[in-house]
Amino acid sequence: MKNAILILALTVFSCSQPAIPPPSAYGPVPSPKQLAWHNMEMNAFIHFTTNTFTDKEWGYGDESPDVFNPTALDADQWVKVLSEAGFQGIILTCKHHDGFCLWPSNYTKHSVKHSPWKNGLGNVVQELHDACNKYGVKFGIYLSPWDRNHEAYGTPAYIEYYRNQLRELFEQYNPVFEMWFDGANGGDGYYGGKREKRQIDGKSYYDWPATLEMVRTIDPGVLFFSDGGPDIRWCGNERGSAGETNWNLINRDTIYAGKPNITGLLNSGDENGTFWVPAEVDVSIRPGWFYHASEDSLVKSPDDLFEIYLTSVGRGSNLLLNVPPDRRGLLHENDVEALREWKKKIDETFAENLALKAKVKASQVRGKSKLYAGSCVTDANPETYWATDDNTTSGSIEINLNGTQEVKYILMQEYITLGQRVKTFSVEYYDGTSWKEAANGTTIGYKRILRIDPVQTNKIRVNIEQSLACPLISNVEIF
Repeated sequence: MKNAILILALTVFSCSQPAIPPPSAYGPVPSPKQLAWHNMEMNAFIHFTTNTFTDKEWGYGDESPDVFNPTALDADQWVKVLSEAGFQGIILTCKHHDGFCLWPSNYTKHSVKHSPWKNGLGNVVQELHDACNKYGVKFGIYLSPWDRNHEAYGTPAYIEYYRNQLRELFEQYNPVFEMWFDGANGGDGYYGGKREKRQIDGKSYYDWPATLEMVRTIDPGVLFFSDGGPDIRWCGNERGSAGETNWNLINRDTIYAGKPNITGLLNSGDENGTFWVPAEVDVSIRPGWFYHASEDSLVKSPDDLFEIYLTSVGRGSNLLLNVPPDRRGLLHENDVEALREWKKKIDETFAENLALKAKVKASQVRGKSKLYAGSCVTDANPETYWATDDNTTSGSIEINLNGTQEVKYILMQEYITLGQRVKTFSVEYYDGTSWKEAANGTTIGYKRILRIDPVQTNKIRVNIEQSLACPLISNVEIF
């Protein structure tokens, strides 16, 4: 009886304790489909068209469909190689600036339907779409807004043509995880034989809000990439690096595809931005975007690709790496080997997380609740996080390793579901007698990977020095 009374008393006491509420969201937050995109981390770009056969980067638009004739096209090979290298999605240049369509569009003769490849019965978009489904890789579409072949480019009639082709693609090949369009718009071209320069107002000509809303009605899950989003923004360069300061925020109503003098803003984002528009880092494995035999010896090395990984994924952005098929319609052996060795280097570097399940001491814990304890950063659960009280915007977590270890990399992640917060941080190691700084930085965001000079230590301390609201750190890994 006494035990029953004691249990009842404890139950009443515990139920009477106020629950510690989670932090409120701060500022713009990612949508569920943006969160899913962040988790993909690495996607591949495939540039393939008549340029592959004319040795050009930008076709003029007067190329005959007769030049397009890959001898051994194998989309299965593309997807198998890329998925094994760690890519979660693939975006295809269904139509580049030259206007040649890799599917048999009903709206133009400038397509595979009028090429000798497979006697005009081939469809690259379909083959890649099917291969992506086979290997569990997401499929994405690049449809160039600029068309140097179409006679109506620059007039309202071309917008109708462009939207008709978007309907074709999205109705036949959905779901599409990302639609990609860039800022190359207007200039000289063939334009149905006119051979002239045509300029457009990049801000208004395409009526992007109406165009994208049309696409959303067909495929609500698609994310749109351009300089200013609306869902994903360009990183401001094609070198393979996001900004060391990289906010996922911008004011997208002031940016549009092709707007000049915004590369710095795109690279760093805007701490005071009003929309969640994360950066994507696009770069090619070769000097050019399309295959050129002269570049077979210039493929980026595994070490080069690893550096790009650290400055893209390691700075909170997704990597979009271009790997162009050759004239056979295959990924070249040199590219394949570089990708395999790169994946091996990533796997070996981040094979053993020294912080997994490690004990953690936090300077403060939100409401002194275990729900927000320091141990949440080492529990391998992305949905738990260390948090401080609302009025505390700085703090530290000390991670005790299992004895003295050599440390080369520190990986950190914020719980971005509730917004991006951290403004400055530092990382220290204990040298046996005192704490020494190993690295410092500004933003963390979805993920931050720091490479430090190798140190021998049994403790690592992460200091959040400035945060826009109480910091929420979901993960710390040490290698």
